[in-house]
Amino acid sequence: MRSLYIGFLNESIEAGARIAPLGDGRYNGAMSGSALLRVDGRRPDELRPVKITRNFIKHAEGSVLFEMGETKVICTVSVEEKVPPFLRGQNRGWVTAEYAMLPRATPERVQREASKGKQGGRTLEIQRLIGRSLRAVTDMDELGERTFWIDCDVIQADGGTRTASVTGAFVALADAVAVVREKGLIKKNPLKDYLAAVSVGKVGGELLADLCYAEDSLADVDLNLVMTGKGEFVEVQGTAERCAFSHEELQKFLALGWNGIKALVKVQQDLVGALR
Repeated sequence: MRSLYIGFLNESIEAGARIAPLGDGRYNGAMSGSALLRVDGRRPDELRPVKITRNFIKHAEGSVLFEMGETKVICTVSVEEKVPPFLRGQNRGWVTAEYAMLPRATPERVQREASKGKQGGRTLEIQRLIGRSLRAVTDMDELGERTFWIDCDVIQADGGTRTASVTGAFVALADAVAVVREKGLIKKNPLKDYLAAVSVGKVGGELLADLCYAEDSLADVDLNLVMTGKGEFVEVQGTAERCAFSHEELQKFLALGWNGIKALVKVQQDLVGALR
């Protein structure tokens, strides 16, 4: 395994706030806002500890174990020297994704979808989200006629599995691209920007970043946000679980999520380096 990175991402929601390295692989930053402590001891705008282990799977061109708190996802990228039929002969590539959860990733065993004979609606929704999110920051013309298959397998779930999958998959994709470039198959880096995702929500009247399962299950509002390193929106999934939310609250959700994403992108930048 090439690298191990641990980041405690405690970035404030105040504009211009910075996270500073502590010198031992951690990142910390001054906190602001409410002093309310959450079920796991975090402040409202505080992300869970993040740990990324690269080269986690021996055979994949790119792979990471992405951990965000107690949520753990294995993200692998496999390169296949062909494209779907609708892209043949165009000298363009494709990025697509699949998503799954182990039966005991959750407190009670969940039946494998393979034994049911079909994927569930939630699974299809999430893997489509992952695929189109990564495509948003990838130049398909630079891939050549090959497919980058992203597989996100949740081995332990404690909320935010889809956002963890997106953030971890980007690092795995960047590593896979580096492997293909080293072979001389791709000349220019097809990745146009970094990509990360985070959940935000409203629980008991409080706006929170990076909800764990205990918070997510009680949320009045649940919103998943995917953004590029430049701050452009890729996906905004917002749902009034128990009550509607205002335009003003939406802006606060977006600001809260963007600050969390900036911290995650900083981790990606430290690991992957410049996209060139």
